[in-house]
Amino acid sequence: MVKKLELKDKSIIEKYLRLKEHNLSSFSFTNIFIWKDFFRITWEIIGGSLCIFMQDDIGCFMYLPPLGKASPEIISQCFKIMADANSNKSFSRIENVERGDLDFYKSFGLAVKPRTSEYLYLKKDLVSLAGNNYKSKRSAYNYFVKNYKFKLQEFKPDFQDECMDLFKSWLAKRKEKASDSIYQRMLEDNYSTNLLAMKYYKSLNLIGRVVKVQGEIKGYSFGFKLNKDTFCVLFEVTDTDIKGLAQYIFREFVRGLNGFSFINIMDDSGLENLKKVKISYRPVRLEPAYVITRN
Repeated sequence: MVKKLELKDKSIIEKYLRLKEHNLSSFSFTNIFIWKDFFRITWEIIGGSLCIFMQDDIGCFMYLPPLGKASPEIISQCFKIMADANSNKSFSRIENVERGDLDFYKSFGLAVKPRTSEYLYLKKDLVSLAGNNYKSKRSAYNYFVKNYKFKLQEFKPDFQDECMDLFKSWLAKRKEKASDSIYQRMLEDNYSTNLLAMKYYKSLNLIGRVVKVQGEIKGYSFGFKLNKDTFCVLFEVTDTDIKGLAQYIFREFVRGLNGFSFINIMDDSGLENLKKVKISYRPVRLEPAYVITRN
């Protein structure tokens, strides 16, 4: 039976997500649920595997590969579901396939295409910021600490409106500097994902921090446990006029996370500027993701 994704589905979807350990941020209920304002998200059990589909005006695709013991028969049925929904059959695809599963898909003639990789860091490196590679990060962090009166706090639902006001201001500044229409659309899409994450903060088991500067919220960051060793930073928004604030909130947010060895800060969306920032923090490795299509 096809079911529209709802918050109450969290437990069953997480049951299937936990069947194996994943390192890609997309393998989390949170990173599925926050897109429900953009896509009609449905799920169903096919041959014992849980399959998640996303559909908009353009077409239908699978956000994740089938969760469970996939088989050629299950994959074939998934592509039939997508083909029936898509006037353009080339839109049918399975997103966010992990490297370890590629041989399975290649074995029965499906095409594999790489997409943007995610950035994985050692937590201790992001906290210590030791060595010449992090000199500029330490300098910006120290500038903020020395020159501003601030307070780091746990996110509370009462902070939602002020955080979203900050997001609107941040969005306006970003759009002024960016002429790329695709990038501007991506920025606008993030408004809804940020809002949903805050609205369902506790239900999604998110961890959030805000930084107040002279009593006003000027930065916030949210994330979630991805697996037993890895925490994923879902998003971070700061007032770009405050030097060192971004470096401060990132370092202190990570510092306060107990029990994790690795930090995943997701991909760069193919944006060169974002790529430079993420590389500058010296990832210990890139976690690749792939897209599966029919030839």
